[in-house]
Amino acid sequence: MAHPDHHAKSSARKFGGVPADYHAIHDWFDASKAHEALPVHRALRHHSLGIFEAQRTFGRALVNSDGRQVPVRFVAEQHVREDCRRIPSVSDWLRGIPVASWMVNGVILPDSEPVALDKQADWRTSVAAGQTILGFEDWLADREARRQAESA
Repeated sequence: MAHPDHHAKSSARKFGGVPADYHAIHDWFDASKAHEALPVHRALRHHSLGIFEAQRTFGRALVNSDGRQVPVRFVAEQHVREDCRRIPSVSDWLRGIPVASWMVNGVILPDSEPVALDKQADWRTSVAAGQTILGFEDWLADREARRQAESA
C-alpha cells in the first residue's frame, strides 16, 4: 500500500466503522515519510516494536463509529503486514543497514561555548557575522539572560 487512506479503508472493511476511525494510527505509522519518502521510511515504525509503540501512543483499543472496540494492536499489525507482507523485528531492519564510519567513530566534543576572555571581541565578531544588531551593553545583557534561561 502507498497511502494511509488506503490502509484506513482497509481497516474499515476489516474491523467496521469508517476510514476516519483509523486515520490517526495509519498517519502515525507513515509520518516518517516526511523525512524519507522512500520505502526505507518504514524502518522507523514498521516492525514489532512499532506495533507496541502504536498501542502505547493510542491506547489498547479504539471505539469505531459502529461502537465496536477494536484493539489498536490489530490495526497496527494490519498496517505493517500490508506494507511489509509480514511483521519484521527491529533486528530485521537493522541487519539490513550497512555500518558507515560516522556511526562508529565518535569523539568527545569540546564545551559548546568556550569561555570568552575578551567580551568586546566576541561582540564585534557577532556583529560582523550578522548575528546581532544590539549594542555592546544590550548584547551582554541578552547573552547573560540566555545563559540563565539555559541553566534553569
